[in-house]
Amino acid sequence: MEFTVIDYSIFALLLVLSSAIGLFYALSGDRQRTVQEFLLANRNMGFLPVALSLLATFQSAVAILGVPAEIYRFGTEYWFLGCSYFLGLLIPAHVFIPVFYRLRITSTYEYLELRFNKTVRVFGTITFIFQMVIYMGVVLYAPALALNAVTGFDLWSAVLTMGLVCTLYTTLGGLKAVIWTDVFQTLVMFAGQLAVILVGARRLGGMARVWHLAEQEGKISGIDLDPDPFKRHTFWTLAVGGVFMMLSLYGVNQAQVQRYLSARSEREAKLSCYAVFPCQQIVLCLSCLTGLVMFVYDREHPLAPTQRPGSSDQLVLYFVMDVLQDLPGLPGLFVACLFSGCLSTISSAFNSLATVTMEDLVRPHCPGLSESRATLLSKLLAFGYGLLCLGMAYVSSMLGPVLQAAISIFGMVGGPLLGLFCLGMFFPCANPMGAVVGLLAGLAMAFWVGIGSLLHSMGGAPPPNSTVLPPMGNLTTVLATTLLAPTPAPQSPTGLQKFYSLSYMWYSAHNSTTVILVGLLVSLLTGPTPAAAVDPRTIYPVLPRLLCCLPQKYRQRLCCGVDFPAQDADHADAKVKSNRVPNGLAPPGPGRREEEGQGYIRAAGAPAYALQETSF
Repeated sequence: MEFTVIDYSIFALLLVLSSAIGLFYALSGDRQRTVQEFLLANRNMGFLPVALSLLATFQSAVAILGVPAEIYRFGTEYWFLGCSYFLGLLIPAHVFIPVFYRLRITSTYEYLELRFNKTVRVFGTITFIFQMVIYMGVVLYAPALALNAVTGFDLWSAVLTMGLVCTLYTTLGGLKAVIWTDVFQTLVMFAGQLAVILVGARRLGGMARVWHLAEQEGKISGIDLDPDPFKRHTFWTLAVGGVFMMLSLYGVNQAQVQRYLSARSEREAKLSCYAVFPCQQIVLCLSCLTGLVMFVYDREHPLAPTQRPGSSDQLVLYFVMDVLQDLPGLPGLFVACLFSGCLSTISSAFNSLATVTMEDLVRPHCPGLSESRATLLSKLLAFGYGLLCLGMAYVSSMLGPVLQAAISIFGMVGGPLLGLFCLGMFFPCANPMGAVVGLLAGLAMAFWVGIGSLLHSMGGAPPPNSTVLPPMGNLTTVLATTLLAPTPAPQSPTGLQKFYSLSYMWYSAHNSTTVILVGLLVSLLTGPTPAAAVDPRTIYPVLPRLLCCLPQKYRQRLCCGVDFPAQDADHADAKVKSNRVPNGLAPPGPGRREEEGQGYIRAAGAPAYALQETSF
């Protein structure tokens, strides 16, 4: 169907308002004159906008297209992923956020230098940049391609418009503009999905009838307690494997951690994590209900064989355009919803990439960089990554079958990075050599399984329940995993084929565990880190706290000799003292300054790190 003037107007309104938010924050407040304001929104954000931004960051257009397609094809088993959200958000709130926030870092990978050394920090930074650069081009191009195939919406006009608008407001308004546009775009996403569900269900006789018919067709899944890790979706695969997937996104990913660090206090950062839990459940419910309505509608209003979509990521768009074609403006609203997901995701990629490049690669080598020059360079980096995103979208258009491999790289890298941070945070004995070797081993394992699955799928029929990449498969869990599997084949895999059929929901757990085990083994063989050399602020004593019933002397042994000060997230007077100086820092002098409510902070460009306490 063709878009009407109203549809194009709604779509244009999304772009105009997103740009206006960026311009507003570029011209208000301190006008993005400092690195802290540009990259961390002056550490002054409330929990609700941070929570909605956390939600929007990885609720991309490919997820909006993919999850309903998953429900349409395989039923509601995927809905049990919501069970993983509880621990997947509770653990970051009580483990990762306190450690990162109290260190007052800007880049997540600063932690790796504080815990290990500069080499580990650089390895982590380069891995993240590699992950995000490939990902951001694909996440811009893939939904535009699907939209073009279904609606005739001009492909490169959509790609260029999205990329340039996103680059504009990210470069001008910094993280504050990114967060508030995320809030606006989240509301648009909710409105678009809700409109599709309400209109579709109304045409089918109500949601109760939709549910009843879907149940009759076997699309309402029960709880499958099969512990087989090679079975694609079971309760354990989704509820337990999904926790590791969530941790790789909400625990250690720079795009998310940067939002926690922008909160005005540690308490607000934790509240944002709590607040995103019901929002995630609502998003999952909307996507699953869309899939059910789509399935029943297709049964009662089937498309002609010549109109059937060529790939499953187009299913939602065919359904939406058919259901909403008589309602001017609603197709435009759904397209706005789709590209809101795209904008929120790539803007977060630009900002987080500019942050890690500035803090991890530029500042350490340019310690004399002034604040104004550092801010200007941060903006230029954000602008440069925006242009690079457009270039990667063009590269994605030429990849063909390799496009699926490029998409899955995001999931391959997330698990090893989670393992690296867990190794440092939970195991005081881990040393830098173990961290580097563990990370490389985890990446090797991730690419072996991921690429091996791809090659196996291209060489023949995929094994049952496998998660190998289909030739033109859908893009459901692309943000943290690989692509969805095609319909299971009847034969049973053996040997490496069996290994390649490991459920994609276990990828993060498998790869992060590889990093931890290899890292610990190498650390013990090369000499564990002495307890005196470990900064207690960089460790979370997970084993002593989990085994709190043990006698004190045994819990102390589990700490590997590290003396942990009493920590209370809400204690206003918590101090780390050294030589009678608050926070273990030298008093302000040349090159240092003190800010009200922020403790002592490093001068612009200085490579030193400081623990700053926050009053609540």
